[in-house]
Amino acid sequence: MVTDIVKQVAGKHGDVEGLMGEGVDPHLYRPTRDDIQKLSQAQMIFYSGLMLEGRMGDSFAKLARQGIPAYPVTELLQQDYLMEPEEFEGHWDPHVWNDVSAWISAVNAVAKALGEFDKANAESYAKNAAAYTEQLTALDEYAKKSIATIPEKSRVLITAHDAFGYFSRAYGIKVMAAQGVTTVSEAAISDINNIVDFVVKNKVGAIFVENIVSDRNLKAILEGAKAKGHSVEIGGTLFSDAMGAPGTYEGTYVGMVDHNVTLITRKLGGEAPEKGLNGKLSLEE
Repeated sequence: MVTDIVKQVAGKHGDVEGLMGEGVDPHLYRPTRDDIQKLSQAQMIFYSGLMLEGRMGDSFAKLARQGIPAYPVTELLQQDYLMEPEEFEGHWDPHVWNDVSAWISAVNAVAKALGEFDKANAESYAKNAAAYTEQLTALDEYAKKSIATIPEKSRVLITAHDAFGYFSRAYGIKVMAAQGVTTVSEAAISDINNIVDFVVKNKVGAIFVENIVSDRNLKAILEGAKAKGHSVEIGGTLFSDAMGAPGTYEGTYVGMVDHNVTLITRKLGGEAPEKGLNGKLSLEE
């Protein structure tokens, strides 16, 4: 997601390369020797921040001491915006990209950093950021309007790990997850049983897997609900901590969010265009 917005803002003035590709879990990612070499040859480094790339924090610090500036794109977000889940006490929830308004702040942070580093092209970066912000503002409005069409009793998003807290707050949908904020955590049997009870009691029709997390816990929820006489389906795969395949619409930040919003809305009984906001979704649910 960071690579995508840096490309959008840098435009023709930047040669941007991302280290984490599709389906990669940033919570668990360990930089390879090749990664470190690429980072050491960079003029600038952008990363998400808020401890998302926990295992890479030391690498960023070492490179910064070598004179290579490293910028967390979340640096402009205010503390009163950030969420601090109980299980993550002392640390912020890093999944801010699931609220498009927060990712607009990240775009502005990238434009600011690029403009300060390369003053000659600062105006170009600002223009690119403004144009991209227009797209994201439309995406944010689409998310709000689409999720609002889901019947209130069905407006519950059940996923594999707790990556959608900001999405929940921004778009007015209750979120429940088998695992916590980080995929390092393990799902407790009691947590799975509680979700099973909720699914059965509220007749939830669909739950969602994620592209970076095993579906083992979700299958346990399906089986638990079935044992109690309620049938629930896997509504599809959401992009949580990584985007889709490079070169696809879902492999962009806009496409990733469009996919998630459209899939959630349609599977939970709301109204959204079959091919999403921009008519580009692949429909592979």
